[in-house]
Amino acid sequence: MDDLDTPWGAILRPRTKVTWQRFRTPLKFFVVGIANTLIGLLAIYLCKWLLNFGDSLANFCGYLLGLSVSFLLNRGWTFQHSGPMLPALLRFVVIFAFAYLINLGTVLVAIHGFAVDGYVAQALGIAPYTFFFYLGSRYFAFSPKSKNLD
Repeated sequence: MDDLDTPWGAILRPRTKVTWQRFRTPLKFFVVGIANTLIGLLAIYLCKWLLNFGDSLANFCGYLLGLSVSFLLNRGWTFQHSGPMLPALLRFVVIFAFAYLINLGTVLVAIHGFAVDGYVAQALGIAPYTFFFYLGSRYFAFSPKSKNLD
C-alpha cells in the first residue's frame, strides 16, 4: 500500500506537488546551465583545435554560443516566456553582465581580500553568479510581468 493511499495521503499529496512545483524551475535552470557550459566549452576547444583560434577569440566564440543556448533554452523551456524575443534578449544580456560582474567581484575579493587560492576563488564565484542570474532571469528577463515592459 502506498503512503499516499492512506488518510495521511490527502494531506501529503498537495504538499508533494507544491514542493515539485517550487523546485522545477530552478532545476531546469541548473540543467540548462550545465548544457550551455558543456556546449560553450566544446565550442572553445573546437575553435582552438580545428580553426586555430587564439585563446581570447576561442573563448569569445564559446561564450557567445553558450549564452545563446542559455537564452533560447531558458526562454522556451525553463521560464516558458512568450513575450517578444528582442526585449527579453536585451534584458537577459543585462542580467548576464551584472551576474558576471558579481562573479568577478567575488573572485577578486576572495583572492586579494582573503588570500584565497585563485582556483578556489573561481569556484566560489559560481554560487553568487548563478543565484543572481537565476533571480534576474526569472523576475526580470523572462518574468510574465516583463511582457508589460516590452
